[in-house]
Amino acid sequence: MGNYAIVETGSKQYWVEPKQVIEVELLAATEGQKEVLLDQVLLVQDGAKVKIGTPTVSGAKVICENLGAIRGPKTIHYRMRRRKSSRRKHGHRQDYLRLLIKEIQVGN
Repeated sequence: MGNYAIVETGSKQYWVEPKQVIEVELLAATEGQKEVLLDQVLLVQDGAKVKIGTPTVSGAKVICENLGAIRGPKTIHYRMRRRKSSRRKHGHRQDYLRLLIKEIQVGN
């Protein structure tokens, strides 16, 4: 097994490896940037060495390339009350940011 990391962004945790493409919740601070830095690293494995953070690994970061924003699939929420002629249909599409993992840097 090569090196990998578990990062947290958007209140979700992702298992990432170099040259992997992930889709995370849209980060407004990254608009217009070519490189994105994820510094909430919870666990890092580099070869045989494993570092577990309490809660994060100090000095560890994941450098990603911004591939642009995309929109997820449409989800429909439909509410119907029986015998009341009451219907409500709502749709939602989540915005995502597509990231290419370039490298995982481990601090001290």
